[in-house]
Amino acid sequence: MAPWLPLLVLGGAANTHWLFAPADAAKPKVKAAAAAAIDAVLLLRGGSSSEQRGRGLRQRNISTSNAAGYLFQRIKAKSKAFVPTSATGTTTGLSSSEEEFRVLTALTTKYNDIVIVETSTSRILLLDSTHNVHSIFHLKKGNGDDNNLWTNSYWDEFASLPAIVPQGPIALLGLGGGTSARLMLHVCPSLNLHGWEIDRILIDKSREYLGLSDLEKCTQTGGSLAVHVGDALSPSASIPGGFSGIAVDLFSSGKILPQLQEVTTWLELNNKLMSHGRIMVNCGGADNETSEFKDRTHRSSSSDDGLWVHNSTIKALCQAFPGKLSWKKMGGDDGENYLALTGPFPDLDEWSTNLPEKLSMSLKNWRPCHISA
Repeated sequence: MAPWLPLLVLGGAANTHWLFAPADAAKPKVKAAAAAAIDAVLLLRGGSSSEQRGRGLRQRNISTSNAAGYLFQRIKAKSKAFVPTSATGTTTGLSSSEEEFRVLTALTTKYNDIVIVETSTSRILLLDSTHNVHSIFHLKKGNGDDNNLWTNSYWDEFASLPAIVPQGPIALLGLGGGTSARLMLHVCPSLNLHGWEIDRILIDKSREYLGLSDLEKCTQTGGSLAVHVGDALSPSASIPGGFSGIAVDLFSSGKILPQLQEVTTWLELNNKLMSHGRIMVNCGGADNETSEFKDRTHRSSSSDDGLWVHNSTIKALCQAFPGKLSWKKMGGDDGENYLALTGPFPDLDEWSTNLPEKLSMSLKNWRPCHISA
Protein backbone atom coordinates (compact mmCIF):
# COMPACT_ATOMS: atom_id res chain seq x y z
CA MET A 1 0.00 0.00 0.00
CA ALA A 2 1.37 3.41 -0.91
CA PRO A 3 1.84 5.95 1.89
CA TRP A 4 -0.60 8.77 2.45
CA LEU A 5 0.65 11.81 0.60
CA PRO A 6 -0.18 15.30 1.94
CA LEU A 7 -1.53 17.76 -0.62
CA LEU A 8 -2.08 21.47 -0.13
CA VAL A 9 -5.59 22.56 -1.07
CA LEU A 10 -5.25 25.04 -3.91
CA GLY A 11 -8.91 25.92 -4.34
CA GLY A 12 -10.77 24.93 -1.19
CA ALA A 13 -12.00 21.52 -0.16
CA ALA A 14 -15.46 20.24 -0.98
CA ASN A 15 -15.85 16.52 -1.42
CA THR A 16 -13.13 15.66 -3.96
CA HIS A 17 -12.89 19.10 -5.55
CA TRP A 18 -9.61 19.77 -3.73
CA LEU A 19 -8.03 17.18 -6.00
CA PHE A 20 -9.23 18.67 -9.28
CA ALA A 21 -7.92 21.46 -11.44
CA PRO A 22 -10.50 23.55 -13.35
CA ALA A 23 -11.94 21.32 -16.04
CA ASP A 24 -11.37 22.58 -19.58
CA ALA A 25 -12.16 19.39 -21.45
CA ALA A 26 -14.24 16.25 -21.27
CA LYS A 27 -13.11 14.94 -17.91
CA PRO A 28 -12.14 16.54 -14.61
CA LYS A 29 -8.38 16.70 -14.09
CA VAL A 30 -6.31 16.30 -10.97
CA LYS A 31 -4.26 19.26 -9.84
CA ALA A 32 -0.58 19.40 -10.65
CA ALA A 33 0.55 18.45 -7.16
CA ALA A 34 -1.64 15.37 -7.09
CA ALA A 35 -0.54 14.37 -10.57
CA ALA A 36 3.08 14.69 -9.56
CA ALA A 37 2.58 12.51 -6.52
CA ILE A 38 0.75 9.88 -8.54
CA ASP A 39 3.59 9.88 -11.07
CA ALA A 40 5.98 9.31 -8.19
CA VAL A 41 4.09 6.31 -6.85
CA LEU A 42 3.92 4.78 -10.33
CA LEU A 43 7.66 5.14 -10.76
CA LEU A 44 8.39 3.79 -7.30
CA ARG A 45 6.30 0.72 -8.00
CA GLY A 46 7.76 0.18 -11.44
CA GLY A 47 4.23 0.06 -12.83
CA SER A 48 4.27 3.16 -15.02
CA SER A 49 1.65 5.07 -16.95
CA SER A 50 3.86 5.12 -20.03
CA GLU A 51 6.95 3.35 -21.34
CA GLN A 52 8.98 6.47 -20.70
CA ARG A 53 7.93 6.59 -17.05
CA GLY A 54 8.52 2.87 -16.72
CA ARG A 55 12.17 3.37 -17.70
CA GLY A 56 12.44 6.64 -15.76
CA LEU A 57 14.66 5.51 -12.92
CA ARG A 58 16.88 3.33 -15.09
CA GLN A 59 17.41 6.13 -17.62
CA ARG A 60 18.57 8.45 -14.85
CA ASN A 61 20.87 5.81 -13.26
CA ILE A 62 19.10 6.25 -9.92
CA SER A 63 19.72 3.49 -7.41
CA THR A 64 16.89 1.83 -5.55
CA SER A 65 18.08 3.30 -2.25
CA ASN A 66 17.91 6.83 -3.65
CA ALA A 67 14.76 6.43 -5.73
CA ALA A 68 12.24 7.64 -3.17
CA GLY A 69 14.17 10.78 -2.37
CA TYR A 70 14.56 11.55 -6.06
CA LEU A 71 10.86 11.16 -6.69
CA PHE A 72 9.85 13.51 -3.92
CA GLN A 73 12.28 16.06 -5.30
CA ARG A 74 10.44 15.57 -8.60
CA ILE A 75 7.20 16.34 -6.83
CA LYS A 76 8.75 19.49 -5.40
CA ALA A 77 9.86 20.60 -8.84
CA LYS A 78 6.44 20.03 -10.36
CA SER A 79 4.38 21.66 -7.63
CA LYS A 80 5.17 24.27 -5.00
CA ALA A 81 2.38 22.73 -2.92
CA PHE A 82 4.87 20.13 -1.66
CA VAL A 83 7.79 20.76 0.66
CA PRO A 84 9.14 17.19 0.95
CA THR A 85 11.50 16.19 3.73
CA SER A 86 11.45 12.41 3.47
CA ALA A 87 10.49 9.55 1.19
CA THR A 88 7.53 8.58 3.35
CA GLY A 89 5.42 11.60 2.44
CA THR A 90 6.21 13.59 5.59
CA THR A 91 6.17 17.32 4.84
CA THR A 92 6.81 20.59 6.59
CA GLY A 93 5.49 24.06 6.00
CA LEU A 94 2.03 23.04 4.81
CA SER A 95 -0.93 25.19 5.76
CA SER A 96 -3.86 23.86 7.81
CA SER A 97 -5.91 23.46 4.62
CA GLU A 98 -4.16 20.26 3.54
CA GLU A 99 -5.66 16.96 2.52
CA GLU A 100 -4.15 13.52 2.17
CA PHE A 101 -4.64 10.83 -0.41
CA ARG A 102 -3.10 7.49 -1.16
CA VAL A 103 -2.85 5.34 -4.24
CA LEU A 104 -4.82 2.11 -3.77
CA THR A 105 -3.76 0.49 -7.04
CA ALA A 106 -1.73 1.46 -10.08
CA LEU A 107 -1.14 -0.73 -13.10
CA THR A 108 -0.97 -0.75 -16.87
CA THR A 109 -3.24 -2.93 -19.01
CA LYS A 110 -3.66 -3.45 -22.74
CA TYR A 111 -6.17 -0.59 -22.82
CA ASN A 112 -5.48 1.70 -19.87
CA ASP A 113 -3.08 3.08 -17.32
CA ILE A 114 -5.22 2.60 -14.20
CA VAL A 115 -4.77 4.53 -10.95
CA ILE A 116 -7.28 4.54 -8.11
CA VAL A 117 -6.66 7.03 -5.31
CA GLU A 118 -8.45 7.39 -1.99
CA THR A 119 -9.13 10.56 -0.01
CA SER A 120 -10.89 10.86 3.32
CA THR A 121 -14.23 11.12 1.47
CA SER A 122 -13.90 9.46 -1.93
CA ARG A 123 -12.12 7.07 -4.24
CA ILE A 124 -11.23 8.39 -7.69
CA LEU A 125 -10.45 6.46 -10.87
CA LEU A 126 -7.78 8.03 -13.08
CA LEU A 127 -7.02 6.63 -16.51
CA ASP A 128 -4.10 7.16 -18.91
CA SER A 129 -1.19 9.56 -18.53
CA THR A 130 -3.47 12.62 -18.61
CA HIS A 131 -4.70 11.77 -15.08
CA ASN A 132 -8.24 12.49 -16.21
CA VAL A 133 -10.91 11.45 -13.72
CA HIS A 134 -13.20 8.74 -15.09
CA SER A 135 -15.18 7.77 -11.98
CA ILE A 136 -15.82 8.96 -8.43
CA PHE A 137 -17.00 6.73 -5.60
CA HIS A 138 -18.00 8.61 -2.45
CA LEU A 139 -17.27 6.71 0.73
CA LYS A 140 -20.33 6.26 2.92
CA LYS A 141 -20.57 8.58 5.86
CA GLY A 142 -23.50 6.85 7.56
CA ASN A 143 -25.65 9.98 7.66
CA GLY A 144 -27.96 9.04 4.78
CA ASP A 145 -27.31 12.37 3.03
CA ASP A 146 -28.16 12.04 -0.67
CA ASN A 147 -25.85 14.94 -1.45
CA ASN A 148 -22.89 12.62 -0.83
CA LEU A 149 -23.79 10.76 -4.04
CA TRP A 150 -23.59 13.66 -6.48
CA THR A 151 -20.42 14.57 -8.35
CA ASN A 152 -21.24 18.05 -9.68
CA SER A 153 -20.13 16.86 -13.09
CA TYR A 154 -21.61 15.25 -16.19
CA TRP A 155 -22.19 11.92 -14.42
CA ASP A 156 -25.08 13.61 -12.59
CA GLU A 157 -26.60 14.64 -15.92
CA PHE A 158 -26.65 11.06 -17.18
CA ALA A 159 -28.91 10.23 -14.22
CA SER A 160 -31.61 12.44 -15.77
CA LEU A 161 -31.84 10.26 -18.90
CA PRO A 162 -34.28 7.60 -17.55
CA ALA A 163 -36.92 10.26 -16.90
CA ILE A 164 -37.05 11.32 -20.57
CA VAL A 165 -37.12 7.90 -22.28
CA PRO A 166 -39.68 5.06 -22.41
CA GLN A 167 -39.56 2.34 -19.80
CA GLY A 168 -36.97 -0.25 -20.70
CA PRO A 169 -33.30 -1.19 -20.41
CA ILE A 170 -30.66 1.52 -20.67
CA ALA A 171 -27.13 1.07 -22.03
CA LEU A 172 -24.02 2.72 -20.62
CA LEU A 173 -21.26 2.77 -23.23
CA GLY A 174 -18.02 3.43 -21.39
CA LEU A 175 -18.89 2.13 -17.93
CA GLY A 176 -15.64 3.08 -16.22
CA GLY A 177 -16.00 2.61 -12.47
CA GLY A 178 -19.80 2.79 -12.57
CA THR A 179 -20.43 6.35 -11.36
CA SER A 180 -23.28 7.02 -13.81
CA ALA A 181 -24.83 3.61 -13.13
CA ARG A 182 -24.81 4.25 -9.40
CA LEU A 183 -26.56 7.60 -9.82
CA MET A 184 -29.13 6.21 -12.24
CA LEU A 185 -30.04 3.41 -9.85
CA HIS A 186 -30.27 5.94 -7.03
CA VAL A 187 -32.77 8.03 -8.97
CA CYS A 188 -34.64 5.03 -10.40
CA PRO A 189 -33.92 1.80 -8.45
CA SER A 190 -36.01 -0.37 -10.80
CA LEU A 191 -33.80 0.30 -13.84
CA ASN A 192 -32.23 -2.50 -15.81
CA LEU A 193 -28.84 -1.20 -16.89
CA HIS A 194 -26.34 -2.72 -19.30
CA GLY A 195 -22.80 -1.34 -19.09
CA TRP A 196 -20.03 -1.95 -21.61
CA GLU A 197 -16.35 -1.58 -20.78
CA ILE A 198 -13.54 -2.90 -22.95
CA ASP A 199 -11.00 -3.44 -20.15
CA ARG A 200 -11.69 -6.51 -18.00
CA ILE A 201 -8.98 -5.58 -15.51
CA LEU A 202 -10.57 -2.16 -15.04
CA ILE A 203 -13.86 -3.90 -14.26
CA ASP A 204 -12.13 -6.15 -11.72
CA LYS A 205 -10.50 -3.17 -10.01
CA SER A 206 -13.78 -1.25 -10.00
CA ARG A 207 -15.45 -4.18 -8.29
CA GLU A 208 -12.67 -4.31 -5.73
CA TYR A 209 -12.32 -0.62 -4.94
CA LEU A 210 -15.26 1.37 -6.40
CA GLY A 211 -18.29 -0.63 -5.30
CA LEU A 212 -19.18 -1.84 -8.79
CA SER A 213 -20.14 -5.30 -7.53
CA ASP A 214 -22.87 -3.76 -5.37
CA LEU A 215 -24.53 -2.38 -8.50
CA GLU A 216 -24.67 -5.85 -10.02
CA LYS A 217 -26.96 -7.03 -7.22
CA CYS A 218 -30.73 -6.64 -7.60
CA THR A 219 -32.32 -3.73 -5.76
CA GLN A 220 -35.52 -4.20 -3.77
CA THR A 221 -37.49 -3.11 -6.84
CA GLY A 222 -35.64 -5.39 -9.26
CA GLY A 223 -33.13 -3.01 -10.79
CA SER A 224 -29.51 -3.91 -11.42
CA LEU A 225 -26.47 -3.41 -13.63
CA ALA A 226 -25.35 -6.10 -16.07
CA VAL A 227 -21.66 -5.66 -16.91
CA HIS A 228 -20.44 -6.58 -20.40
CA VAL A 229 -16.73 -6.71 -21.24
CA GLY A 230 -16.17 -5.78 -24.86
CA ASP A 231 -16.23 -3.08 -27.53
CA ALA A 232 -19.12 -0.73 -26.78
CA LEU A 233 -19.45 0.18 -30.47
CA SER A 234 -19.54 -3.36 -31.80
CA PRO A 235 -22.77 -4.81 -33.26
CA SER A 236 -22.87 -7.25 -30.33
CA ALA A 237 -23.37 -4.38 -27.86
CA SER A 238 -27.14 -4.64 -28.20
CA ILE A 239 -30.16 -6.50 -26.85
CA PRO A 240 -33.35 -7.87 -28.45
CA GLY A 241 -36.04 -5.20 -28.58
CA GLY A 242 -33.57 -2.36 -28.25
CA PHE A 243 -32.66 0.08 -25.48
CA SER A 244 -34.92 2.84 -24.22
CA GLY A 245 -31.85 5.00 -23.79
CA ILE A 246 -28.10 4.96 -24.39
CA ALA A 247 -25.56 7.01 -22.42
CA VAL A 248 -22.27 7.44 -24.29
CA ASP A 249 -19.04 8.31 -22.45
CA LEU A 250 -16.20 6.96 -24.59
CA PHE A 251 -12.71 8.44 -24.31
CA SER A 252 -9.15 7.27 -24.78
CA SER A 253 -5.97 9.16 -23.81
CA GLY A 254 -8.05 12.13 -22.77
CA LYS A 255 -9.82 12.44 -26.12
CA ILE A 256 -13.22 11.38 -27.33
CA LEU A 257 -13.10 8.32 -29.58
CA PRO A 258 -12.73 9.37 -33.24
CA GLN A 259 -15.59 7.04 -34.22
CA LEU A 260 -17.95 9.39 -32.38
CA GLN A 261 -17.14 12.12 -34.87
CA GLU A 262 -18.56 10.01 -37.71
CA VAL A 263 -22.22 10.18 -38.73
CA THR A 264 -22.39 6.45 -39.46
CA THR A 265 -21.54 5.62 -35.83
CA TRP A 266 -24.58 7.52 -34.57
CA LEU A 267 -26.89 6.02 -37.13
CA GLU A 268 -25.77 2.55 -36.05
CA LEU A 269 -26.34 3.40 -32.38
CA ASN A 270 -29.75 4.83 -33.19
CA ASN A 271 -30.71 1.46 -34.68
CA LYS A 272 -30.12 -0.08 -31.24
CA LEU A 273 -32.90 2.02 -29.69
CA MET A 274 -36.52 1.09 -29.24
CA SER A 275 -39.19 3.47 -30.58
CA HIS A 276 -38.92 6.95 -28.99
CA GLY A 277 -35.61 6.07 -27.38
CA ARG A 278 -32.86 8.66 -26.94
CA ILE A 279 -29.07 8.89 -26.76
CA MET A 280 -27.28 11.18 -24.28
CA VAL A 281 -23.63 11.91 -25.03
CA ASN A 282 -20.64 13.40 -23.24
CA CYS A 283 -19.21 15.27 -26.24
CA GLY A 284 -16.09 16.67 -24.63
CA GLY A 285 -15.08 20.31 -25.06
CA ALA A 286 -14.70 22.61 -28.04
CA ASP A 287 -11.93 21.59 -30.42
CA ASN A 288 -8.43 22.75 -29.49
CA GLU A 289 -8.11 24.94 -32.54
CA THR A 290 -10.91 27.16 -31.24
CA SER A 291 -9.08 28.08 -28.03
CA GLU A 292 -8.22 31.58 -29.30
CA PHE A 293 -11.86 32.16 -30.22
CA LYS A 294 -12.87 30.82 -26.81
CA ASP A 295 -10.55 33.29 -25.05
CA ARG A 296 -12.08 36.16 -26.99
CA THR A 297 -15.56 34.96 -26.13
CA HIS A 298 -14.77 34.85 -22.42
CA ARG A 299 -13.36 38.37 -22.54
CA SER A 300 -16.37 39.80 -24.34
CA SER A 301 -19.22 37.88 -22.72
CA SER A 302 -20.01 35.58 -19.84
CA SER A 303 -21.80 33.27 -22.26
CA ASP A 304 -19.94 30.42 -23.92
CA ASP A 305 -22.91 29.31 -26.00
CA GLY A 306 -21.34 29.87 -29.41
CA LEU A 307 -18.56 27.38 -28.91
CA TRP A 308 -20.71 24.27 -29.19
CA VAL A 309 -20.74 24.59 -32.98
CA HIS A 310 -16.98 23.86 -32.93
CA ASN A 311 -17.41 20.49 -31.23
CA SER A 312 -16.79 17.78 -33.82
CA THR A 313 -18.99 15.24 -32.07
CA ILE A 314 -21.95 17.63 -31.93
CA LYS A 315 -21.43 18.39 -35.62
CA ALA A 316 -21.68 14.69 -36.46
CA LEU A 317 -24.75 14.30 -34.25
CA CYS A 318 -26.46 17.25 -35.93
CA GLN A 319 -25.92 15.63 -39.31
CA ALA A 320 -27.19 12.28 -38.06
CA PHE A 321 -30.26 13.76 -36.33
CA PRO A 322 -31.19 16.97 -38.19
CA GLY A 323 -33.70 18.98 -36.18
CA LYS A 324 -33.72 16.35 -33.44
CA LEU A 325 -30.75 17.18 -31.26
CA SER A 326 -30.34 19.25 -28.10
CA TRP A 327 -27.19 20.38 -26.34
CA LYS A 328 -26.04 21.91 -23.08
CA LYS A 329 -22.78 23.09 -21.61
CA MET A 330 -21.78 22.22 -18.10
CA GLY A 331 -21.58 25.53 -16.31
CA GLY A 332 -19.24 27.07 -13.77
CA ASP A 333 -17.32 24.61 -11.63
CA ASP A 334 -19.15 21.68 -13.22
CA GLY A 335 -16.76 21.61 -16.17
CA GLU A 336 -16.30 22.86 -19.71
CA ASN A 337 -17.66 19.91 -21.65
CA TYR A 338 -20.81 19.65 -23.74
CA LEU A 339 -23.66 17.17 -23.54
CA ALA A 340 -26.03 16.22 -26.36
CA LEU A 341 -29.45 14.54 -26.38
CA THR A 342 -31.12 13.03 -29.42
CA GLY A 343 -34.84 13.19 -30.19
CA PRO A 344 -37.34 16.07 -30.28
CA PHE A 345 -36.63 18.97 -27.94
CA PRO A 346 -38.08 17.85 -24.59
CA ASP A 347 -40.72 19.55 -22.47
CA LEU A 348 -38.36 20.75 -19.75
CA ASP A 349 -41.11 21.35 -17.20
CA GLU A 350 -42.46 17.83 -17.59
CA TRP A 351 -38.97 16.38 -17.50
CA SER A 352 -38.11 18.20 -14.29
CA THR A 353 -41.17 16.92 -12.42
CA ASN A 354 -39.75 13.39 -12.61
CA LEU A 355 -36.32 14.29 -11.25
CA PRO A 356 -34.84 15.19 -7.85
CA GLU A 357 -34.20 18.88 -7.30
CA LYS A 358 -30.46 18.43 -7.80
CA LEU A 359 -31.06 17.43 -11.44
CA SER A 360 -34.14 19.49 -12.30
CA MET A 361 -32.36 22.77 -11.55
CA SER A 362 -29.97 22.38 -14.49
CA LEU A 363 -32.50 21.34 -17.16
CA LYS A 364 -33.08 24.95 -18.18
CA ASN A 365 -29.65 24.95 -19.80
CA TRP A 366 -30.69 22.57 -22.60
CA ARG A 367 -30.96 24.22 -26.03
CA PRO A 368 -32.14 22.98 -29.45
CA CYS A 369 -29.27 22.38 -31.86
CA HIS A 370 -29.30 24.21 -35.16
CA ILE A 371 -26.21 24.40 -37.36
CA SER A 372 -26.37 26.36 -40.59
CA ALA A 373 -25.42 24.48 -43.70
